[in-house]
Amino acid sequence: MTSSPLRARDLPDAPPAIPGAAHRPPFVHFGPGPLTDALAGVPEGDVAGFLASWEDLPADAHLGTDTPYRFRRYGKFRLRPRGLEQLPHTAFFQDASVNRVNGGVERLFAPLCPAVAAGEPLRRVVLALGERLPGPRAGIDTCGVHQIRVVATVNAEGHPAPEGVHRDGHCYVAQVLIRRQDVRGAESCLYDPERRPVHRAVLTAPLETIVLDDRRVLHGVSPVRPAPGAGTGIRDMLLVDFFGGA
Repeated sequence: MTSSPLRARDLPDAPPAIPGAAHRPPFVHFGPGPLTDALAGVPEGDVAGFLASWEDLPADAHLGTDTPYRFRRYGKFRLRPRGLEQLPHTAFFQDASVNRVNGGVERLFAPLCPAVAAGEPLRRVVLALGERLPGPRAGIDTCGVHQIRVVATVNAEGHPAPEGVHRDGHCYVAQVLIRRQDVRGAESCLYDPERRPVHRAVLTAPLETIVLDDRRVLHGVSPVRPAPGAGTGIRDMLLVDFFGGA
């Protein structure tokens, strides 16, 4: 795990607007251990099927490029004490104030495959992430789940975050690496509200994760390029947004 020398104690004080959060670091970054433990006991075939589902992501139709470089599926769930209740499939919306590229647009992505949405691997991963939110959990009862693949070629880099440094408009955001193959770049960086970097990391190990408080930090990811000698690079991510339901 590669990260900056910054430690939680070195972070700027968090804005006091979020009750109970002022003295907590606005993010956690951990290796594969917690999610590996969460998946312990799940049949290997179920986990393998979950990971293989990234091979079946349709192209993101909202990129505005001739050749797609991002592929994704999306689903929305109500958080239950021991499970997930899938909600009707809807468009994904971000306000223009937080997404300067696609904000203000209802983006209808392909839904999660039924086996993924109802599967034990997703349930365990989401609940484990919910236990590691870097702030208060009160009122957090809904999540959005994004399966995303970014592809880079020697002729076109891939952009995990074409909107640049941004917020997602949620309470918490979990970023879980699923696969990184023949890739260079894709450095994650977190910033304080004044856009000063507070944490840098290149996620390299499957299930390595950053969970951030979207109200207290901004974030961005540098472009993806193929590794030297490779014609194509692939970066698969599971993103989970946590927020209060309407």
